[in-house]
Amino acid sequence: MYDLIPKSIRGIVKSYTSVEHLEFNVIQKIRKFIATSAIVLLLVSCTSVQSHTPAADSTPVGAVVPRATLNPEQYPLPALQAQATLVQNILAQPVPIQLMLGLDAERAQAQQLAAVDPRFQGDLWDAATGAPLRNEIFGVYPFRESDITQATAQCQQSKCYRVEMYNYAKNLTTIGMVDVNAQTLLAVTKFPNTQPDVPPYLVDLAVQIATESPEVAAALGYKPDSEEARMENTKTALNLTRCQRSRHLCLAPTFVTGEDALWAIVDLTEGVLVGIRWTKVGDPGAPTVTERSLQDDVVSQLYCEKNTPLARGDWNMDFILTSSDGLRISNVQYKNRSLLESAKLVDWHVNYSATQAFGYSDAVGCPVFSQAAVVAFQGPTIKDLTENGKSVGFVLEQEFWGEQWPQPCSYFYVQRYEFYNDGRFRVVAGNVGRGCGDNGAYRPVLRLALAGENSFASWTGSAWETWSTEVWQLQPDSAATAEGYQYRFADANGAGYYIEPGRGQFDAGAHADNAFVYVTLHHPDLDEGDSDMVTIGPCCNNNYEQGPERFLNDEPIENAELVLWYVPQIENSGAPGQEYCWAKPILDRGVYTAIEYPCYAGPMFVPIAP
Repeated sequence: MYDLIPKSIRGIVKSYTSVEHLEFNVIQKIRKFIATSAIVLLLVSCTSVQSHTPAADSTPVGAVVPRATLNPEQYPLPALQAQATLVQNILAQPVPIQLMLGLDAERAQAQQLAAVDPRFQGDLWDAATGAPLRNEIFGVYPFRESDITQATAQCQQSKCYRVEMYNYAKNLTTIGMVDVNAQTLLAVTKFPNTQPDVPPYLVDLAVQIATESPEVAAALGYKPDSEEARMENTKTALNLTRCQRSRHLCLAPTFVTGEDALWAIVDLTEGVLVGIRWTKVGDPGAPTVTERSLQDDVVSQLYCEKNTPLARGDWNMDFILTSSDGLRISNVQYKNRSLLESAKLVDWHVNYSATQAFGYSDAVGCPVFSQAAVVAFQGPTIKDLTENGKSVGFVLEQEFWGEQWPQPCSYFYVQRYEFYNDGRFRVVAGNVGRGCGDNGAYRPVLRLALAGENSFASWTGSAWETWSTEVWQLQPDSAATAEGYQYRFADANGAGYYIEPGRGQFDAGAHADNAFVYVTLHHPDLDEGDSDMVTIGPCCNNNYEQGPERFLNDEPIENAELVLWYVPQIENSGAPGQEYCWAKPILDRGVYTAIEYPCYAGPMFVPIAP
């Protein structure tokens, strides 16, 4: 579509993120052109449908904003007005998809190939009335090896792209895998109640709404500048408002003042501010500890674009930095026996209030072609694993941190895979603080696709009980053997692993994992997480609804290909003497450095003795 825009207009459209910054008359020209452009008519031939705007949700319950909505009439924002007009024009088109502008030729072609395919269009209209629903392409990303599935195997020898579309009405993410060389859409995957990475122009819009809000200015005591916003691109939720009840697309630009942080929670589905909340972040200390520069190109080329093989001792595997699922290991073998198809860290859910339930859904990943909130500044490291001064294996570790860490509202996450010479291994998620509050509950979502066919069992206190169908369990609800094993998986010959969850035994000062454990049937043909995943769960649920439950369908799982989901629950603290998942800057010999109080969680896997 971009290539068909007249040159007089095209030169102004430098990227899809710049639409809201264009002069109003130029925006009008672009809208008029889009409305009449042949490219829209080429999407599909279909019957025109009447456009209408869905009924607005009721006033948020429990929100602290006096008004129910923040709209262009109350607080005129050119960006908000332009977006509203553009949406209405898109809804009037035969195919209601807001396409991305400013893409290069191949990405634009991938977007078009997806948009014209009926499989990709399956949720564009209301099933009962035929009215158009609001849909927008949020991203078109180069295909990576971490996206390879059975349906997209040909992309290993071709040029493929991943097209992500968000349906505002259904809170639905549709992902299309496109082979531009073959001119075809290879696969379509739909994720209900999920949201893809948010494009930068919507992040800017959320910041504008927040900084122009009288409620935010009144709470802070001054009108903030957009440059002060932190964590602005991270998806959020505020329970008992539209951001939770209706599963709207929401971001939370956050402003730190003194020892407190103000969250401005913005509903981008309706363009409103739905609430403000305060958290304690403690003494901010020095403005910065050290300066770090992103080595985007180096990290991307070496670790994000291709698998890296790793062979050490009796262990063999591949690893890759994904777009938003952290460091993924795959084809994991011990003494030539396959153990894992893959393992990765899908999400970090962070809840800062047990009663009001607000927080972040974080992602960790590559710094390029990714909207991950916390990115890798460097590649993974491999180092010896020692016990009592003796090498017992090795560690594959990846760090992700915010550029302002350890300042408030900046995060430092760690992914660690421990491999022992005796065949044990441990999958670890770590948090080094400091975050946006001193009372957070962190829930990392770990996904492990087991190799081969296995059965899964839990210890009852006297025997192993095999799970017959897909199910979840809270770790304390299962007993443990004398060795600390609570679960096991094994093949038909009895070969497999015991699972020893964290109870504080692995790291000094560590707390118990208190994890949610899910076992689901592996569907590689349906792509229930084999490729890079969007955020699959809300930030702030305190129950088992962390995202993996969407794949529980009561399917039989005995002697089958299985996926193990493990979601620890970690509570942080900034209280003196009780610091956990925390960090603070100090002045040491004239130099600012950080004191770290990290927390780690994750299960140990112990081979079943023959």
